[in-house]
Amino acid sequence: MKLEVFEPAMCCPTGLCGPSIDPELTRIATIHYVLKQRGFDVARYNLASEPNRFVENARVQAEIANGLETLPLTVIDGEIVKRGAYMTNEEIARLTELPVEAFAAQDGEKPKVRITLKK
Repeated sequence: MKLEVFEPAMCCPTGLCGPSIDPELTRIATIHYVLKQRGFDVARYNLASEPNRFVENARVQAEIANGLETLPLTVIDGEIVKRGAYMTNEEIARLTELPVEAFAAQDGEKPKVRITLKK
């Protein structure tokens, strides 16, 4: 199973940028991290940083042709399964057959961001 999320243009996918934190983006970042750690084929595409992914996918391109209100789009194995909102933890749990508790932030399973500063 391949799970892709096509997201509206934003400065960062974690929700930790700007003057306020978006808890929904933080939740999605945690889910993405947990699924990757468990070997699932998942990807998130931001319209601002990866517009080519939107253009390359005919279904996504057709969906947003009349407006961006349908973003975020969740695509599973090439089929759009959710429009205009992220999947809930319960929906992801059913899809992956993982317990919903797997998506709660837990010690030892927190996403880490590594930053390298160059002169």
